[in-house]
This record gives sequence, structure tokens and C-alpha cells, in this order.
Amino acid sequence: MATALRVIVLLTAPVYVCGATLTFASYYGDYMVLQKSPERAVLWGYGPEGARVTVFLTGPLKQRTSAVTVQRGTWQVTLDPVPAGGPYSVIAAVASSSAMLTDVFFGDVWLCGGQSNMFFPTSQIFNASEELALADKYPYVRPFMVALNTSETALTDLMGVELRWSLASADTVAQFSAVCWLFGRYMFEQLKYPIGLVESCWGGTPVEAWSSSGALQQCGLEQTVNSPKTRNSVLWNAMIHPLVNMTLKGAIWYQGEENAGYHQDKYNCSFPAMIDSWRMAFHQGSGGQTALDFPFGFVQLSTSQKGSTSDGFPNIRWHQTADTGSAPNARMQRTFMAVAMDLPDETSPYGQIHPRDKQDVAFRLTLGARAVAYEEQGVAFQGPFPSQVLTTQLYIIVSYDQTVSVTPSKEIFEICCSQVAAQCGPQSVWVPAPIMQWDSTSVQVSSSFCPPTEEVAALRYSWKDWPCDFKACPVYSASSALPAPPFIVHRSSSWKPCRA
Repeated sequence: MATALRVIVLLTAPVYVCGATLTFASYYGDYMVLQKSPERAVLWGYGPEGARVTVFLTGPLKQRTSAVTVQRGTWQVTLDPVPAGGPYSVIAAVASSSAMLTDVFFGDVWLCGGQSNMFFPTSQIFNASEELALADKYPYVRPFMVALNTSETALTDLMGVELRWSLASADTVAQFSAVCWLFGRYMFEQLKYPIGLVESCWGGTPVEAWSSSGALQQCGLEQTVNSPKTRNSVLWNAMIHPLVNMTLKGAIWYQGEENAGYHQDKYNCSFPAMIDSWRMAFHQGSGGQTALDFPFGFVQLSTSQKGSTSDGFPNIRWHQTADTGSAPNARMQRTFMAVAMDLPDETSPYGQIHPRDKQDVAFRLTLGARAVAYEEQGVAFQGPFPSQVLTTQLYIIVSYDQTVSVTPSKEIFEICCSQVAAQCGPQSVWVPAPIMQWDSTSVQVSSSFCPPTEEVAALRYSWKDWPCDFKACPVYSASSALPAPPFIVHRSSSWKPCRA
């Protein structure tokens, strides 16, 4: 399938020279979406040192900001809150010149980050032609794409823009992140006001490259790889930090594949620490307009290789939740997770690690955003999760926190048997625990594979790289829309996994 040509606009951040031109920073442009009320949009750019810059907003509402002075070559203003809508013109003016943005709308701005499954373009998904044919019917869902660059130091502005703010069309959406675009389109269907989408992602990159040095220090992570795009903080410096002055509604994230083989055991620290550092940086950079706990959604890893016995993907899935099994949780508040392990694609021409069904991924993210970011009541966004585990010599009863839809399986549940009270780990021997029977809220599995001299020390569910075929995992919500996420629980007096 043909892929639209990507044109990268290289930018050089202006530095002060006498008579410097008045401009907006790289990620402001015609057709853009600025964050609506109650937050206040931040605008900044470059100008002649010492000049006084006033910003005018014309359109359905009018504004005029107080004049600010250009210092060290830059200026910044914060607009008063503007409700969703448009179009507006935004004019920055000094005594001798002005700069203008046209066809600007106010709505919600979402940042989309991660590696190749977030980067995966809409032109390559299932039913791509149908999706692309719909693009121009969504003129208020507007994409922007950061160019791929690295830096050893944190930059103030982007080094390049791959796709300037644009009206949606088949050509622009074809090259844009499918998960990001579909998420934005589905959210527009719910909200009925403009959505701005900022794509900043790069395939084959670990979480360390997207994290600030401070976040990495919290987890004791030092530089151990030398590939230009995977070095610590190089993508944070070049592709995220330049955006921190922007007022955001929230972010979505699809990454973790690279960390299945790199600092895997640290991901339960590095991923939550990255979220914390992004939140703090955007809050401070926007002068407090981006919420300190802005909503952060992520995709729990899908699959990599059918038949694989590696624990890499299962371990990362668990670590993505800070080892709790679900989101939000006590460590990762105001987060939401889309489970994707039941969406494999055995025949993907882009490799099994790149499944083409991004529609279900985006839809599940949308459910989480509606519940967490927009606090919509009654939106189910989490699959069934254990509330209690009871055991006898012959079987284990797993009680769930909601009504379940169950199909038989001989191996999706596994148990670890032991004569001692030590915790079971990846290197322990795990044996199948076949599903014996179930009712509306519980599943009973056999523990008969434990030797007579041993007892069940731990239970885990769906702890495989490729746990099931497409939408065919054994445990779903009552509507069969949301899969139960993987979990592991160790024997205790109560056997109670905890969803915070």
C-alpha cells in the first residue's frame, strides 16, 4: 500500500540579533488547536530584544493581552480562558511588525507518544482505505507531527516539524499515527468540539530516551546503550521538552516493546517516573495551565511472536501498571490503560509485533479517557480484575470485581507449586491450571497439577507473549468488550489482589 510522502520542515531556533523578526515558536501555526477553557492557552515566540509584544485574538470572542517584553530573544503570553470553538485569528504585534495565525480553533489538545506501534501510520491499518475516506469529514480534528531528532541537551524549541498543523485529509492522515488519529476522531464523536493531536514518537526506542535525567536518576538508570536514538533522555530533550510550554488536556502512550529486552526489571519504576516528570514539566512550562496530574493513557503491550516462551512481554505488561495489574492505581493516579494482548495479528506484513487493528486499541483508550479525563459516569473502561482468591487442595476460586464472560481454557491460568513459602518468580516452574467451571462473577481452576507434597504458592493469568487468538482470551467483561488484564498473585493469608 502506498504511503504518503513525508516532508520534514527543518527549523533553527532563532537567537537574539538586532532587528530579529517577530515570529511564533515552531509548533504554532495556521489551523492549530489551542487548549480551551477552563485552562488558558499559552503562546510564545521570538522577537527583537526589548520589544513590547501584544497578542490580539479576533473571532467569536476578542482579546487583547497586556504587552510583554522580549527577553533573551523570546516572548510568552497566556490568554484568558476561551471556550471551545472558532475560527480565530491570533496576531502578535510589536511597533514595527506582526505575525498572524489563522483558522485557529479552541478545543482539547492531546499529546501522543511512544515507539513504533504509536508511530504506525493510518495507511497501514486494517480497512485503511475506508478510514482515509472519512478523514475530510473531520475538519475539527487536526494533526501535528514532530520530526524525528535527538539532542544531548534539553531544547527550548523543536529542531524540525514533519507535519505542520493541518486540516484532516486522506493525505495528511495517511502518514499520521493511527492510534493518535483514531483516538482523536472517536473523542470528537463524543465531545463534538475540536481536538488537537500532537504526535511525537519514534520506533525502536526505550522509555529511557523519552525520560528526563531526573526521572532516570530516581530509578538508578545509567547509560548502557549507544545508539543515537536510544541514549538516555535524547528524545525527551529534542521531541518532548520543546513542547512543555503548550497547554495540554492529556497524553496517550504506546511503548514498552523495546524495554522487553532492555532494563526490563526497572520498567515498574521508569515508566511511572516518566509520567511524573512529564506532568511536572508541562505544568511548570505552561505556568500552571496544564494540570499537574493531567490524564495519561497508555496501551498495555499487544503481542510479539506467536509461540514465544519469553517472559519479556508479560513482565513489561505487569510493570506498565507499577506491578498492580490495573490502572489507575495508587502509584499511577489519573492514568488509564487499554489492554491489547487479545489483538494479535499473525499475518501482519509489518511483523507480528505490529498488529494492524488499531481501531480497537484507540476505542479502548477512548473509554478510559471518557472515564478518567472527562469523568463521565457509567463508562466501563476496565476489564474484570480479581477481588479475591480462595484455594483448597483441589481447586482455586478466582472472584472478579464485575460480571464476567468466560470460555474454557486448559492453560491460560497457571500455578506455581512449592514446599516452602518463598515467592515464585519467572524462573520458577509454572504448570497449567485448567478452568473447571465458572459462574457470573468467578472462575474455578484446578490445582491438581501440584504434587501431593507441595501446595499452590502463586497463581497467574495470561502470562504469555501471545496468550490468545484475536479477541479470544478466556475472560472478558459481561459484554465481551473488555478483556481481563493479566495478573499474578502470591499466596497470602487473604490471597487478595488489589485494584486501587
